[in-house]
Amino acid sequence: MFLQSVLLATFAFSSSALAAFGITTSGNDIVVDAGSDNAFKVTVNKNSCDITSILFRGEEFQYQSTGTHISSGLGTATVSSTIVNSQYAKITCTTSTLTHYIVIRSGDSTIWMATNTASEPSVGELRFIARLQPSKLPLEYPFGSVSTTAGSSSTVEGSDVYVVNGQTRSKFYSSERFIDDYTHCVYRDDDAVHACMLLNSYSYERSSGGPFFRDIDSNNAGDSTNLYFYMNSGHVQTENYRMGLHGPYGLQFSRSGIPSGKTMDTTFFADLGISGYVAPSGRGTVTGTATGGTSGLQKVIHWYNANDQYWVYADSSGKFTSPPIKPGTYTQVFYQGEYKLASSSVTVSAGKATTANISGSLPSHTTLFKIGEYDGQPTGFRNADKFLRMHPSDSRMSSWGPLTYTVGSSSLTDVPMALFKDVNTPLTIKFTLTSAQASGAATLRVATTLSFAGGRPSAVINSYSPATPAAPTKIDSRGVTRGAYRGFGEVYDFAIPSGNLVSGSNTITISVASGSSGDTYLEPNVILDAIELYR
Repeated sequence: MFLQSVLLATFAFSSSALAAFGITTSGNDIVVDAGSDNAFKVTVNKNSCDITSILFRGEEFQYQSTGTHISSGLGTATVSSTIVNSQYAKITCTTSTLTHYIVIRSGDSTIWMATNTASEPSVGELRFIARLQPSKLPLEYPFGSVSTTAGSSSTVEGSDVYVVNGQTRSKFYSSERFIDDYTHCVYRDDDAVHACMLLNSYSYERSSGGPFFRDIDSNNAGDSTNLYFYMNSGHVQTENYRMGLHGPYGLQFSRSGIPSGKTMDTTFFADLGISGYVAPSGRGTVTGTATGGTSGLQKVIHWYNANDQYWVYADSSGKFTSPPIKPGTYTQVFYQGEYKLASSSVTVSAGKATTANISGSLPSHTTLFKIGEYDGQPTGFRNADKFLRMHPSDSRMSSWGPLTYTVGSSSLTDVPMALFKDVNTPLTIKFTLTSAQASGAATLRVATTLSFAGGRPSAVINSYSPATPAAPTKIDSRGVTRGAYRGFGEVYDFAIPSGNLVSGSNTITISVASGSSGDTYLEPNVILDAIELYR
């Protein structure tokens, strides 16, 4: 009898929870009750599309002064709601330039979303931002307090890099490369409540920037804890924005640790009447093998066209299979690390696996010395292990120099990862050549990852000064000071005529050409990838 009573009570509880699923309206509020065991209820303003309340297990997590929304809020929108197949609550918010979908599944504790755009928002940033209560979700994952700006005592740069307890912090320091960023969260320790952005390959296909792009993920700003998904922004923008359907993506509340976004199943969106959604059955894949490149460097394969983008890591033998890709013709790129080795064209058809092998290598020549690797990053150079998470002026940084690197005896950390015009130039390189090595013409190659304010390297080889290269394509955005390093990846070759290298000791100095801005770390600068002398 006792067991029967327990079973009846359990059944009654489950039935009650399931029965609660649905949509109700009250004044300006559309309220969705997910009918979850971990009670989950979301309120959306039917005039603005702002999420104004998020109740998880009966506790309010939504920041009350500002809503959770697209961009900085749509302002006004036409908002409708419906139940689909008895298990999905679908809210559709429409403006003249976008349609935003909010979906809550019966029994779930995730706000699923997708955003279909016809143009970039006027503020220039297409992002979703959840504004949550900092007292309830104060902590950030995966990079901890580097982006927690609550309690700041001063600003270092602009209005977004702060000093907190003697350390520089910024929302920009929460960033992770798109290829690795499938889950980021804010949370609290005591009962392990997490609010996490969940992302997969569908989430990124209409974003801009490629696999190595990174943007703001989270920020405990003091008044609110903010959790983001940036789809398009002008933060070191290297390609045109993509319009169309961005997503699906999710905001999940849980008490069971860190969920996985990369493997989340969003195929149910095929049943929801989402404009622009292409189901797996309408997609194809690309398989193949990437060969060549420098041993030990990661191989990345990237597919893109004007409409969509995808990427995947190749395995240790170079084999790869793409995510499900929309039909079309794509540029397929092979990177070692983040350095482009090769590209080709591939056409993808729905329901088919296309084979497209790719091979790439660095140019063949005789190297006299090389500092660093061509990996598209400032790997190994001084402060390269720190700059993603702090400002160059931070006291935890090693001295920026000017530094001297002696070939054969110095370590990579004797080269700064960035050269700032008025901070640490010139970089001096000392090296010794035999008479055979010194004879004939040679080339000095300086590979960079990002330029700021027209900065580009200039060089002096012993007493010879080759022409200063033209200014690179301007990217109208700060770089290293906000933890960014990837731009167009300019490579500069300085031709050295015969007779300018000598048997014995030689010296090269590298400085930064361009004007002056008057701000120490916002002076013209370049981020280094590799330096090589060859013939």
